[in-house]
Amino acid sequence: MSIHPTAIIDSTAQLGHGVEVGPYSIIGPHCVVGDNTRIDSHVVLQRYVTLGADCQVCPGAVLGGLPQDMKYNGEVTYVRIGNGVIIREGVTVHRASGEGCQTVVGDKTLLMANAHVAHNCVVGSEVVLANGALLGGHVEVGDFTFIGGGCAVHQFVKVGRMVILGGLSAARQDLPPFAMVDSRPAFVVGLNKVGLKRRGVDLATRTRLKHAYKLLFFSPFNYKQAIEVIKAEIEPDPAVTELIEFIQNSPKGVYRIRRKSSAKAASAESDDVDILSRTML
Repeated sequence: MSIHPTAIIDSTAQLGHGVEVGPYSIIGPHCVVGDNTRIDSHVVLQRYVTLGADCQVCPGAVLGGLPQDMKYNGEVTYVRIGNGVIIREGVTVHRASGEGCQTVVGDKTLLMANAHVAHNCVVGSEVVLANGALLGGHVEVGDFTFIGGGCAVHQFVKVGRMVILGGLSAARQDLPPFAMVDSRPAFVVGLNKVGLKRRGVDLATRTRLKHAYKLLFFSPFNYKQAIEVIKAEIEPDPAVTELIEFIQNSPKGVYRIRRKSSAKAASAESDDVDILSRTML
């Protein structure tokens, strides 16, 4: 264990083996820091923060701050951060609102400089929040998702797994799994084929998802009609089922742009959407 003499460690804090704490950092009441985690200079863990093993927290990050929620009334709430998480400069992760509730960040997630994770968020494993990405309160983000620089995700929005959200986009409705998403308001511009391939999703599943995506987002059908066609035409697949159930159970709905030409949209993605898709590869 290596603690700089200028660091302030509360008597109730628990530090694991091999922890490093840099100059002028503060670890507040009831915080837990896992083994071999490195906390650089000028970092603040305010209170009730659990930080996993093998993490790195860069200068200026503030974890466990008060939730920016008018309903918060001083109740005990938490921040839980997994193992192998990298938290870059100026990141803020706020405690939850509601007695005993928690804000969660999963294993091996990367929070780039000045990203913000608000109260009651649940961020999955191996997620990337690029520089300046902002998550409102109660946002849920699935595993292996990439949220681009400067993006804003509205409170209570759910983001499926393996989504890529283009930089400077703004999401006010739910984002389905496996999607490439862009613009303001954010809408599906295609299937995240590169992400699926990198995660080892086989060709057969990728092909089924591509067909399902065309029916759901680039055809004249509404969602209910598209799902009926998917069930009739596409061989059963857990990933396709996951996609359908996400849309059916979405409380905020999934936004899609209106098609200018139903005949053209039924056979392929329109030219403007294809251009957007290529810019995100």
